[in-house]
Amino acid sequence: MTSRFFDPSELVRVYRDPLSWVSLAVDLAPVWAVFVFGWTATPLVALYWLENIVIGVFTILRMIGTALSSVVSLAMALFMVPFFFFHYGIFCFVHGIFVRVFAGGGDGGEFEPVSLINWAIGTAPEMVGFVAAIAGVSLLYYVFDFLGRGEYKTSNPQVEMFSPYGRIVTLHVAIILGAGVAFSLDEPLAGVLLLIFIRVVFGIVMTVLRQRKRDARVGAAESVADDAA
Repeated sequence: MTSRFFDPSELVRVYRDPLSWVSLAVDLAPVWAVFVFGWTATPLVALYWLENIVIGVFTILRMIGTALSSVVSLAMALFMVPFFFFHYGIFCFVHGIFVRVFAGGGDGGEFEPVSLINWAIGTAPEMVGFVAAIAGVSLLYYVFDFLGRGEYKTSNPQVEMFSPYGRIVTLHVAIILGAGVAFSLDEPLAGVLLLIFIRVVFGIVMTVLRQRKRDARVGAAESVADDAA
């Protein structure tokens, strides 16, 4: 199963979706930042931490969106959205402190949520634009997949609440390892490109998984239709 992630035929099928190409372009955008704007490992790690916050915002929107499908989901969302906000917020806050210290930005800095966000945004003048691109891709998936393709009908707040954790833990363990290489190498450019490469590969894996979930929903719907017939 794992080997199929990079099966050329499956990748060709996955990237027939224009949204997959948009997502890949945004994942590759930091290469532009490195060669054009001179980004180092610090703004890259800050960008990937800010991505956590974007993911959290859209997770809340997805949890709220499931409430459109049933009264039960609405009741669950009323309880789980505040819980997720505080639980995930603490997760991001602690991770942000680690990232800031790891990147050498902890000297004399205040470790408060707003100050961490301001620090991350301030690591590069172009940061807002790159975060906006990540948010834009997330919005496209929310509108076209979650709402447009009716994902909200087959999900619920509990499923959506837990969905980002596995992704974020896996991604950021890899990113921290890559960042460690980037900060320690005598060839910082090689380390920074390794960090981007890790993120791009992870993005491709997530795109394949997204397509597989879509295929599973289509298969389930066809099965129900066949049973009804």
